[in-house]
Amino acid sequence: MLVVELADPRADGPRQLLEASHALMQASFPPEENYFLDIEALCADNIRFFAAREGKTTLGTGALALMGAYGEVKSMFTDPKARGKGVAAALLRQIEDQARELGLSHLRLETGDPLEAAVRLYERNGFVRCGIFGDYEPNKTSVYMEKPLS
Repeated sequence: MLVVELADPRADGPRQLLEASHALMQASFPPEENYFLDIEALCADNIRFFAAREGKTTLGTGALALMGAYGEVKSMFTDPKARGKGVAAALLRQIEDQARELGLSHLRLETGDPLEAAVRLYERNGFVRCGIFGDYEPNKTSVYMEKPLS
């Protein structure tokens, strides 16, 4: 059974997945187009970090960054062996539920255009493309998306 819960990004399972995600991003995009949060940043007070697991095996990660009136989806990653099992969708639902509980008006995210499966996941879950936001710098690969929660 898949369980999605608050977790410590420094714990072995989540940390290993985060390191794999960071390595993939560094191999796929130039440094100035990498906006992932490092493991210590995911421990900040304004972050709600979630892990999805079956038994003791961590299958995916995702985080909600509290940005005032809105939340930002961060650190979404699914173990390649667990893809297609609904892990990312379950994490996204948990992030959205948490954002609603906190009274946030909408969710935003940044992903990369080459990450087609991620873009499709977000579109299936009600996110639409939007303009650049926050501290992001214009570049050739970023895709910005948002979803109202009201």
